[in-house]
Amino acid sequence: MKLMTSYNAMDIARYVITSCYKKGIPVSNLKLQKLLYFIQGESYKQKGSPMFVDRIHAWQFGPVVPDVYYEFCTYAATPILLEFENNCLNEEDSLIIDKVIEEKAKLSPWSLVAETHQAGTPWDSVFRQEANGDVIPEETMRKYFYSRG
Repeated sequence: MKLMTSYNAMDIARYVITSCYKKGIPVSNLKLQKLLYFIQGESYKQKGSPMFVDRIHAWQFGPVVPDVYYEFCTYAATPILLEFENNCLNEEDSLIIDKVIEEKAKLSPWSLVAETHQAGTPWDSVFRQEANGDVIPEETMRKYFYSRG
């Protein structure tokens, strides 16, 4: 297993927002939250470690990183039309994020919600136990996504 790179979710969110904006497919806060979840999952799948240190919580509409959610909640369901000049990511991690953006960013937010809500997903395993808002354990994320590698 490779040494874990420790980003915070806001670094990754800014990268995603900027990348999607430049590609002409800007994201809403809801879509951003789902992309962060899939990025974390893809990192577990490819590297066996998380992309960012923030915990993901099981909220009603799927997995959420609260700090990122509250930072961009004023946008509600509208696209976040911002461009950030931060590129603190290494090349390997940028490739992982770009893969998720390529696969998921053009999907509707509600398609992504449906995907995260499928039976047996990490969100499902926490939320269905009536644990709204609880943290999705890292080990649950790791096992679920790593098994799909």
